Amino acid sequence: MAKWLQEITLEGNLVTLSPLTALHREDIIEAASDGHLWELWYTSVPDKNNAQQYINKALQEFEEDKSLPFAIISKEHNKIIGTTRYMNVMSQHKRVEIGSTWYAKSYQRTGINTECKYLLLQYAFEKLQCIAVEFRTHWHNIPSRTAIARLGAKQDAILRNHQIDKDGLLRDTVVFSIIKEEWPTVKKSLEHKMQRQNNA
Repeated sequence: MAKWLQEITLEGNLVTLSPLTALHREDIIEAASDGHLWELWYTSVPDKNNAQQYINKALQEFEEDKSLPFAIISKEHNKIIGTTRYMNVMSQHKRVEIGSTWYAKSYQRTGINTECKYLLLQYAFEKLQCIAVEFRTHWHNIPSRTAIARLGAKQDAILRNHQIDKDGLLRDTVVFSIIKEEWPTVKKSLEHKMQRQNNA
């Protein structure tokens, strides 16, 4: 049976989302080093000690049709500036989660996140024919929660004591989603935001 998720490249004006490969290890480490992103306790960003494991797990989940990981490439500087992926995929229910997203500090708050999410949502709803796309984040990751809501996603739930993190702390996970009926309006809103950012 053919896999639901196939390797694809998604291209916008600011970024290209290219399939993540083992060859991206050093570039991933360099991008994460811009801001020492792994030091944020409520996120899971790779450092030089676990970058290979991070990539290997993503590629293994792709082979199992559970994930489709991307390297985020700045078109202006032609370099990797972060990663994102479709994950926790349920092909039989046509649902995906967009997650494991992070950007080098120099590229945060630049309009790149809006374009990345637009490309991923457009492909999910218009090509994969998803009925819903989820976003999940740590309760304490206020910037992420704000950014997800700004996309037009609605908060579905808070999963209390959802996970135990690497430090043994309990994580509450906030779940958001966009459903297929909402996509036309969300799409128009994102296109308006991107147009304003491009004209700024």
